[in-house]
Amino acid sequence: MKVVIFGGSGFIGRFLVAHLTGKGSKVVIVSRSERRMDDPLTHCVTLSELNDKIDQLEQADAFVNLAGETINQRWTAKAKEKILTSRIDMTKKVAEIVNKLKYKPKVVMNSSAVGIYGMSETQVFDERSMTQADDFLAKVVSKWEKAADAMADDTRLVKLRTGVVLGKHGGAFPLMALPYKFYVGGRIGSGNQWLSWIHISDMVRLIEFCIRNENMHGSVNATAPTPVTNDEFGRILAKQMNRPHYFPVPEFVFKFLFGEMSQLLLRGQRVLPRIAQEHGFTFTYPTLDKTIENIL
Repeated sequence: MKVVIFGGSGFIGRFLVAHLTGKGSKVVIVSRSERRMDDPLTHCVTLSELNDKIDQLEQADAFVNLAGETINQRWTAKAKEKILTSRIDMTKKVAEIVNKLKYKPKVVMNSSAVGIYGMSETQVFDERSMTQADDFLAKVVSKWEKAADAMADDTRLVKLRTGVVLGKHGGAFPLMALPYKFYVGGRIGSGNQWLSWIHISDMVRLIEFCIRNENMHGSVNATAPTPVTNDEFGRILAKQMNRPHYFPVPEFVFKFLFGEMSQLLLRGQRVLPRIAQEHGFTFTYPTLDKTIENIL
């Protein structure tokens, strides 16, 4: 299998490359800058090189677009612009490449996010739920998916609505575990806000599952089947780390420190992976306690 990955150097991308090459697949990483690849199954091509060497992407089984500016930063006006344009511009670039190819990829998997459902402490969302554009992230994801829809006529399109991806070497988990490491962990704000999460191993397995399963198309939630509240997450983490869960952080502290970005931790959504489970995907790490035990 030949897979082209945009954003292959990020947290999810690195694990995906290792997962696919470990199974004998050939991987082409599209990057903004040149990279040296030690694995013979992995090749890197820069975006500028594609102007003359687009044939390197011909006859790919799948394109996977994971590129985008991190949202884990203070949301200044400049940062917001980068978060939005990095996703829209790269998605449009992928669509442009697909359009130029003589042999289209069989599937394009474009990153999305569960933020598209809006935020709620009471509702439960799956792929059939109405989407909302009532906050910054929801508006970003809505425009992101709209840009990806341009490829739906040329190939099978999967929009992977990702929750919080948990793993040891990157992503959110090391920062989430840090207060507990120093014995000062506790709920954030009310603690009632939902966290829809997925183990990095299940994340890359789900991507491969969607690539190989021709019945998978449209929106797919990349979340474990057991979302938890912020307070539940902290209690499970504290138990696994043998640390206390006694030090709540008031909501105003996060708002002061992180501004609008604080809503990532102070608000959330309860999202279920209905489509993945209906198509027979099995989670290796369906529960948080098993996930954290593995990561630690």
